[in-house]
Amino acid sequence: MGENISPLEAENALLECEAVKRVAVVGVPNERTGERAVAFVELKDGAGFTFADMQGFLGRIGLAKQKWPEELHILERLPTNSIGKVQKSELKLLAGKSSITAPRPGGAAR
Repeated sequence: MGENISPLEAENALLECEAVKRVAVVGVPNERTGERAVAFVELKDGAGFTFADMQGFLGRIGLAKQKWPEELHILERLPTNSIGKVQKSELKLLAGKSSITAPRPGGAAR
């Protein structure tokens, strides 16, 4: 199994990106590595952001590659509870659905 990596470091890094309004990174089960990091991003109005954009941004700011999310999902709004806290349990469920944009093998987004 791989090393434990806190999602907070990737979340804080992605929040530095001009296009990103809110972000949550969750770990989801993975047969090969035990767990993979999945980023869910809410964009600022009019912004665009792709998996390649995310990789380029994280590389430019110097975040170690092993801390990069392996998937990116863009949502209009991150699910929150009544006090505004992001519901990561809901995001973990969404990560398992194939209807959400995810990277293809080799890193290209579909």
